[in-house]
Amino acid sequence: MEVIDYDLLSSYAGLLGLATFSIYAGSFDSLPKPRWPQAGKGNAADEEDEEEEIERMSSDDAWLFPIIGSVALFGLYTAVTYLGAVWINWFLGWYFSIAGIGSVWKSSISLTRWFIGGERWKSFHHFTFIIQKNKKPLVSLSWRTPTLILLPLAFGPSVLYNMGSPRKSILITDILGLSFSHNALSLLKIDSFKTGSILLSGLFFYDVWWVFGTEVMVKVATSLDVPIKLLWPKSLTLASEHGYTMLGLGDIVIPGTFIALALRYDHHRSLGNASTPQTTAFPKPYFYASLVAYVLGLITTMTVMHAFHAAQPALLYLSPACILSFVITAGVRGELREAWNWSDEPEDDPKKLGVEQDTKTDATETVSDESGKHETSAGLRDLKPRKPSS
Repeated sequence: MEVIDYDLLSSYAGLLGLATFSIYAGSFDSLPKPRWPQAGKGNAADEEDEEEEIERMSSDDAWLFPIIGSVALFGLYTAVTYLGAVWINWFLGWYFSIAGIGSVWKSSISLTRWFIGGERWKSFHHFTFIIQKNKKPLVSLSWRTPTLILLPLAFGPSVLYNMGSPRKSILITDILGLSFSHNALSLLKIDSFKTGSILLSGLFFYDVWWVFGTEVMVKVATSLDVPIKLLWPKSLTLASEHGYTMLGLGDIVIPGTFIALALRYDHHRSLGNASTPQTTAFPKPYFYASLVAYVLGLITTMTVMHAFHAAQPALLYLSPACILSFVITAGVRGELREAWNWSDEPEDDPKKLGVEQDTKTDATETVSDESGKHETSAGLRDLKPRKPSS
């Protein structure tokens, strides 16, 4: 009987906890920001509180994602092979350190804002920086007091990361990695479950090929020492002498975008219920189902990796887990067609308004001219698909 290695077990549990926490926090930060009452439009004080305009990933983008990822991965592999890992690590180390300042700053602002609450956040004084030309504002930046206080603190992890030994501090690496994954989940949004399924399916084959079919993924992952991963010591006392377990940020961010979409769909459904306040307290069946599926998928990955003592493509287990959680949840609730056709585009988005307007026009033509119903449907068949009658 094999003796249980509690040090390794604690390492897996710690890594699982970090990944789950990152997805949970990032998913809630991807929710639409509540619109606060404003004294007037264009008030610079509220610029910081406005939700950023985010371009969502479409199905066309999802088809290309594995191809772009493969080109980038093979490019890194070629650079490591012919130029050596030292120079690549030096360049990427500085690149991610500089990017980490903004990433840690933004994440700490979100965490502080969540901790103190939106109402109290709005009560803090703000500072505005404006550059004008001929009395026309060219640049306008507005920050509240906590935002300015957190800025110098955001330099800490990046400075310590570059001042450390070649064997980077696990804590500093995790702080930077968590901030990168948190911001990626809050900013990288997919527009529908269809797009999410295409993305996860494509990266399923991408991960399997580059891990099992070649040495590329393993060599790049073991050669690069940059904060695009989460680490946990193989020790109950968190000592690093016995090494550590590692999880790449891609295995958090990619499934995490799908889980965040599930939360936004739960939020969308709650808005149709007038008795549900527009807060984070709303039913979340799709979110919890996909999050539990992710945890089970990651546990499966760790179990197989431990049993075979070999690197595993995590998306081999995570992609089917997330997709099946959505299909099963929607199927049990009788909402599969509705959820599959739902789009996460903002209500005032021109593309979404255009589709809705086309639908209304089509319905008007069909009702007003019953004798030409078949002809109208045939004429629009090439323009947009029709929903099958239920």
